[in-house]
Amino acid sequence: MKEYEYSQRVLGNIIKDKAEQNQDRPFIQFEEDKPVSYREVDEISNRVANGLINLGVGKGDRAALFLPNSLEMVYSWFACSKLGAIDVPINLANKGFFLSHVINNSESKLIIIDRQLLDRLKLIENDLPKLETVVIRSKPGSTEDVPKLRFNVRHYDELLSASSVRPQADVKVGDIQNILYTSGTTGPSKGVMMSHGQIYVEASECAEVEGTTPEDVYFTSLPVFHANARYLSILPAMTADAKVVIYERFSASRFWDQIRKTEATIFNTLGAVAVFLYNQPRKPDDGNNPARLCLCAPMPPEIVAGFEDRFRVKTMELYGLTETGAIVYNPSCRNKPGSCGRATKSFEVAIFDEEDCPVHPGVTGEIVCRGRYPWAMSVGYYNMPNKTAEAYRNFWFHTGDGGYMDEEGYLYFRDRIKDYIRRRGENISSSEIEAVVNAFPKVLESAAIAVKSEVGEDEVKIVVVSKPGEEISPVELLDFCQDRMPYFAVPRYVEFVEGLPKTPNEKTQKAKLRELGITENTWDRESVGYQVKR
Repeated sequence: MKEYEYSQRVLGNIIKDKAEQNQDRPFIQFEEDKPVSYREVDEISNRVANGLINLGVGKGDRAALFLPNSLEMVYSWFACSKLGAIDVPINLANKGFFLSHVINNSESKLIIIDRQLLDRLKLIENDLPKLETVVIRSKPGSTEDVPKLRFNVRHYDELLSASSVRPQADVKVGDIQNILYTSGTTGPSKGVMMSHGQIYVEASECAEVEGTTPEDVYFTSLPVFHANARYLSILPAMTADAKVVIYERFSASRFWDQIRKTEATIFNTLGAVAVFLYNQPRKPDDGNNPARLCLCAPMPPEIVAGFEDRFRVKTMELYGLTETGAIVYNPSCRNKPGSCGRATKSFEVAIFDEEDCPVHPGVTGEIVCRGRYPWAMSVGYYNMPNKTAEAYRNFWFHTGDGGYMDEEGYLYFRDRIKDYIRRRGENISSSEIEAVVNAFPKVLESAAIAVKSEVGEDEVKIVVVSKPGEEISPVELLDFCQDRMPYFAVPRYVEFVEGLPKTPNEKTQKAKLRELGITENTWDRESVGYQVKR
């Protein structure tokens, strides 16, 4: 696998170099369609880049991408990198304030959006003062009417008809390649500024640890608006001259058939995804598949042996965040079960106490890290200098996660220090849930907390205090939430109480609520068959 010099660790340069080296070798495939070669990906992303230039997008401009998993999502991402623009991928579940916050905070001047998502943009168009242009991606042959918008509206086909000559742009390794929004813990989502250097380090180290060869085929059905699919599947495949197959969405029942059809050898999952796969009904051909490696963050230790034996695949665990990428890998989940692994060559990892002093092995504290090389990790949060200073204090990035290290330097994750909820791979800000619930006319105040899920990670519980004299049914509250927050943030559990536990300065004591967990007064939407629309 070729290792690029620091100055050449720029995504546009790498795409061009790989196209020259691999030419018509297959690079990316959408589901079971015909694969697209390295050369074709280079030429098409050049066209999209020049099309964006024709629409006034230049170096440093932000372009939001509100697209499902698709080749157009990848072409648009690569195109932005070639002209030095910054792509801003948006979670497909976002709507209302969640959507306008990302567009406004990133100061995006253009958005590339799927036709099926236009109604969400229409609802907030008057709340987007800096957005100028909307580029619509429609399915081939679509004849659907486009709602009238106040923006300059163009179509994706216009980008594809532009010149295939590579645009000239002075893009450097430390330039920001994208702003990826990760859920806030005490406020709105934060935009993580990821440089070209950071995404190269993450992707190349992933491929190196996995022992990827040009004969490997990566598989992902995780969303390309997240770092996992981008930097642990698509770019590792490119750095190793391999192939990657992307599916629009995850299906536990069809997963192994998809692996077989695409002849995939490497895939990565989230902890909940691994549990979903393991809990599927057993089939005689479970172990008859081409996969050799499953990368998981995290792999529940109680299913490691059964997962590997049943599916005939080795598992590897990692720990990391959007801000850092993977900072530790455990080459085999049977090696020190429960451990995320040891630090990569690009990172120092330590455990600090509340005073930012190192603790002894075996003592739980906050997981912190810093890069050993330039541009190994995020440069901070866009338009949030105070949050950046807080997270990067004393020259270490503070993850907000608790854990410990053993005498050999293996990291063990214990629990989250920050007040966020992680549900099926999504980080959810409790304050954003509370803002929506508190807007319900009958609600006085509320507190969102995490409770443990049967499939790993968390479920969302909302504890609600009604206004005096008001009565609220859980169904009417969740109906209100569904129209105003992503589906994954809609609470599963609802409990009404007379008052929330408070500190002397009137802060809600969420620790006490978490200790109570599920009580006899807690309403569970799944127990009554309440369905959340996606």
